[in-house]
Amino acid sequence: MAKTPNTVSLTIMEREYRINCPEGAESELREAANYLNDKMHEIREASSKAGKVLGADRIAVIAALNITHQLREAENGQVQVNSDIERLNKRVDALLEEDSQLEL
Repeated sequence: MAKTPNTVSLTIMEREYRINCPEGAESELREAANYLNDKMHEIREASSKAGKVLGADRIAVIAALNITHQLREAENGQVQVNSDIERLNKRVDALLEEDSQLEL
């Protein structure tokens, strides 16, 4: 049975958003919203220290690009780890095969 969505209130950059969310996923959505809110505040603070005033839309796009970049880096790192594990597994298999042939 599919989970029915319910509405969750989230505050991002002092604005409230009501978002549909599948039942049981509320805490993950709140964590994601808090993470986004923190990143957007960091960008706003950094830009104001540099003497720039950025609008909320621009801050949101910069935050989205930064978060996407972090995700892509993590995905690429996972691909590399998987590749390394596969290479090591093949090497272990080859060594085990070699060892079993020596016992004969």
